[in-house]
Amino acid sequence: MPGLSKLRGAFLVVCLALSGCDAAMTSRNLHELSVLDGAITVTAPIGYCIDKEASAARGPATVLLIGRCNDQGQVAAAMVTLTIGGTASAGVLVAGQQVLRKFFDSTAGRRVLARDGNADHVQILEVQNYGRGLLLHLNDKVAGDYWRAITALKGRLVTISASGVTGAPLTTIQARALVTDTMALLDKRNGIKPAAP
Repeated sequence: MPGLSKLRGAFLVVCLALSGCDAAMTSRNLHELSVLDGAITVTAPIGYCIDKEASAARGPATVLLIGRCNDQGQVAAAMVTLTIGGTASAGVLVAGQQVLRKFFDSTAGRRVLARDGNADHVQILEVQNYGRGLLLHLNDKVAGDYWRAITALKGRLVTISASGVTGAPLTTIQARALVTDTMALLDKRNGIKPAAP
């Protein structure tokens, strides 16, 4: 079973800050993108696109930014960050959902989640078991109110975060739905059978 230091190290790699920029995308963007030499395909929810130029490898992690395809208002302005960890990084999830819950309740866990690294600046409002992973509802001094999913795909730790943009916060229902929709599309596109919520 992974120890606290291993859990902290794995989540530090993938728990990256969300962008606060305008979420309307440009023609550079795609509805679907294959990464890691085609090993994983990411699909954006309807109305949203992947910003290919802003998405990149950051150390052992691959980070993709997803936002509205245009500013015509068909869907809520939002920024979704999907981070895929390095090879075998999902091993930390073997500890189980209860151990992960305890880790995130700890000072070390909240420090990993906090946008500025200060454990006192993030509050865990809710933790839900969801399929093969966890959903966290967080309030962060820097990022505000948002949802984050933690799951695994093909041996890699995956986190998905969704929040609104400056002046246009998402409702709790909108943010949670964006995270779970992105999780479902990731599983479907990569041949993973749906797990019960």
